[in-house]
This record gives sequence, C-alpha cells and structure tokens, in this order.
Amino acid sequence: MKQRDQWTSKLGFVLAAAGSAIGLGAIWKFPYMAGMNGGSVFVILFIISTFAIGLPILLAEFVIGRMGQSDAITSLKRLAPGRKWHLAGWLGLAMSFIILSFYSVVGGWILSYLVRALFFGLDVTDHGALFDSIISNPFEVLIAQAMFMILTIGIVQSGIKGGIERASRWMMPLLFIFFIILAIRSLTLVGAMEGVRFLFVPDWSQLTGSTVLLALGQAFFSLSVGVTAMMTYASYLPKEESLGQSAVNVSILNIVISLLAGLVIFPAVFALGHSPAEGPGLIFVILPAIFSQIPLGNVFMIIFFILMLFATLTSSIAMLEIVVSSGIRKKHHQRRKASWIFGLLIFVVGIPSALSFGVLADVQIFGGTVFDFADLLTSRIGMPIGALIVSLFAGFVLTKAQTDDELRMNPFMNGLWKFLVRFAAPIAIIVIFFVWIVEL
Repeated sequence: MKQRDQWTSKLGFVLAAAGSAIGLGAIWKFPYMAGMNGGSVFVILFIISTFAIGLPILLAEFVIGRMGQSDAITSLKRLAPGRKWHLAGWLGLAMSFIILSFYSVVGGWILSYLVRALFFGLDVTDHGALFDSIISNPFEVLIAQAMFMILTIGIVQSGIKGGIERASRWMMPLLFIFFIILAIRSLTLVGAMEGVRFLFVPDWSQLTGSTVLLALGQAFFSLSVGVTAMMTYASYLPKEESLGQSAVNVSILNIVISLLAGLVIFPAVFALGHSPAEGPGLIFVILPAIFSQIPLGNVFMIIFFILMLFATLTSSIAMLEIVVSSGIRKKHHQRRKASWIFGLLIFVVGIPSALSFGVLADVQIFGGTVFDFADLLTSRIGMPIGALIVSLFAGFVLTKAQTDDELRMNPFMNGLWKFLVRFAAPIAIIVIFFVWIVEL
C-alpha cells in the first residue's frame, strides 16, 4: 500500500499553509475592510488579533493534524475514540465544499479580468458597468468558473509533493515579487503618502467596538481556521518539524501580504482622488480605474490579476485537498479520480452562485443572493463553530503530555497557548458569532 505523502521540507509546508490563508481574504477583503473601518486603527487591531486569537487556533489545528496523521475526520476519531468530536471534521468538510463552490466563482471573475487585460485591455470609461456585465453574463461566468476549477483540480490531483507543494513553491515567491513591484509603483505616484499615512498613522477617533470586532473577525478568517484545512496540511508534516515556528511564520506571512495589499491600493487610491471606503468593489472596480490613469497601467493591471489568480488558487487547492483527503482516506491511488469527481461536483454546486448576479438575481435567501447565502453560511456560521470546536478540543480533550510532545516549546509558551485556546479564543469566537447573528 502506498504510504501517506509528506512535505519534502518545512518551507514547502509553510508556503502551502500560508497560501491557504493568503487568498481573497488578504488581498480582496482586508483592503476594503481597512478602508471602511479607520485604516491604521483597523490594521493595528488586526495584527494584535492575529497573534492573540488566530495564531493559537491555527496552532491547535496543526497539533491535531500532525497527531492524527490523516484527514480531519479520521484524526479526530483517533484522538477521541467513541466520542462525537469527529463531527467537527465533517463540518469542515462541508464548509470547504461550499466555500470552494462560490470561491471558484470569484476565481472565474479574476480569470475574466486577466484575459481581458491580456488580449483586449481594460481601457473603458465605466469600470462599474464592466464588472456588472461580467458577473451577469451566464455564459462567461460559467466558462470562467469551470476553467478555474480545472486549474485547481490539476494541481490537487498531483498530490502533496508533485502538486500542492510544487505549485506553492513558485506561486508564493511570485506573489511577493509582484506585490513589491506594484507597491513600488503605487508609492511613486504624486500624493501617495496620504495613503501610507492612512494605513500606518493611527487616528484613534476611529476606535470603536465595531472596529474591534471586525478586525478580530478579519484576523480569524484570514488564517483559514475553522474548516480543518490547516489540520489536513499538518497531517503531512514530519514529526521533527516545529509546529510553533511554522504557525508563527504562516501568521507573519499573512500579515505581510495583507499590508503589502494595502500599500498597493491605498497610495494609489489617495493619489488619484478616490475614497478608501469604496467597499468590496475596491479591487474589481476602483483599482482598474486607477490603473487606467497611470503610465503602463495595463501592464501593472495584468501583473495584479496574475497575482490575484495565484492567491486565489493557493486557497482553492487547500479547500479541494480537504475534500479529496477525506474522500480517499488510505486509498492514495484514487487521488486523481477523486480530485476530478469532487472538483466537478463542487463546480455543479457552485452554478447557482455563479448565476446569482444574472439569471438568478431575483432568487433571494434571507435577503441576499445564493452567492451571499453561501458566504454567510460558511463565514458567519460554519467557520466560527468549527474553530470553536477545534479550540475546545485542543484545550480540554488533548492532555498536557500530548500537546507538550507536539509543541516542544518552553513551559511558559505552552501554558500561554493552553490558556488562549481554552478561554480567550472561545470567548472571542462566541462574541463574534453572536454579533454577526444579531446583524442578520
């Protein structure tokens, strides 16, 4: 029987895990959330929350995954036999399936923009109208979504070493290089320093309870905790590698990419007279409009959407890997077949989300489109519940001897982590969850 794959190096694992976390959350959501919620104050709260809440839960998933040495469902069964904790694995599986079903729709939008920028240019007068025409065209969105899923399947079917690790090794460094190039170009615009001040000089009048909660939520979700992706990735990690150092590295990379995204966007936004509080359209509407106003704008736009594609793919392959890993269990020879079967099923389930802004625009669920409902179901309900279960499992079910053996940190750091996953993280999750429920 073929043995379970392992990462060939800690670098490969860290880059893949960081890639899972660094997706649309860091590049698309972080800038517009910061823009709408006080800029630098939101950034400071986001960084604090990442290390105080997100990092401990991320480390909890790493511990459970490497101890269990299998998919999340099997790992939780092994560590708590005869109990119901493995239901968290099933929840993570379901959430990953649903997330990728609508995440692939956004991946398709990015492909559409990239193709247009490469072959036709995006020199239009109304970028809002262009965005609306793309997402409402049923033929285009379905073709683009299908192409994005084919890219994802092609990587996952090749396994950990030949697919996910190899892709992450070149996509993540290119992600940094492209971001640095774009940030330098953005910072050279006249008036760019206003955007830098907005991002890094705090205006404490913007500090509100809502800003604290939103920053905490952004930190929590940007690390991809709560869907067992990190648990699955850690199951392929050799015992000699440091989980604590890996978790810190992933968290730092996530923060750095988020800040680089801010340095790309906000200096350009302020330099060209736009509002930082434009909301979700900042990437697809405002940014192309900005690029069209600067020299070599189409070149930089192409670089940006390639970057966006890389970031989205690194997250999508993590979502599909959760489903495939759970589906094949020990039948490693079935990876290729399972990747295509589950990938195609996810594409079919995502069709209503893809059509949410066109032929199915009038279909409303809880006041939103099918796409909005899938997002709400996962990010505001499923992920918080999943992360809460993981945190409580690591804090109260795993023994001190078990966690100390996996973490191999000094007694103070072990004790601090245990306190955070037992008390601080669960309380924060519950607060976020109920605030969001009230907002529904």
